[in-house]
Amino acid sequence: MGRTWKPTTAGILSIIGGIVGVAGGIAMAVLGTALMGLGLPSMIPLNVELISIPLTILGIVAIIGGMRALKRKTWGMALAGSICALFPVFPLGLLAIIFVAMGKKEFA
Repeated sequence: MGRTWKPTTAGILSIIGGIVGVAGGIAMAVLGTALMGLGLPSMIPLNVELISIPLTILGIVAIIGGMRALKRKTWGMALAGSICALFPVFPLGLLAIIFVAMGKKEFA
């Protein structure tokens, strides 16, 4: 079977979702730190910072999975990355999951 557009598109969508996740996680960490400086009740900044950690991790996994999809290696990691891209940007992650699943035969 030849190379199709599905894994490439899934990889690009996953990488975009990952970048949004990492950027959002970093922004939330900065926001939490800024809120602490304003003297708000301690639970608000803490909750914002606690959300930033998983969001950043999901973004990193989505980027790695997107790179694996572009190289058509490790289908499981490509699928995991597209699932992680689902949380920061739902529509892109959903399309990435669909395209990785459709292009499974192209992975080594």
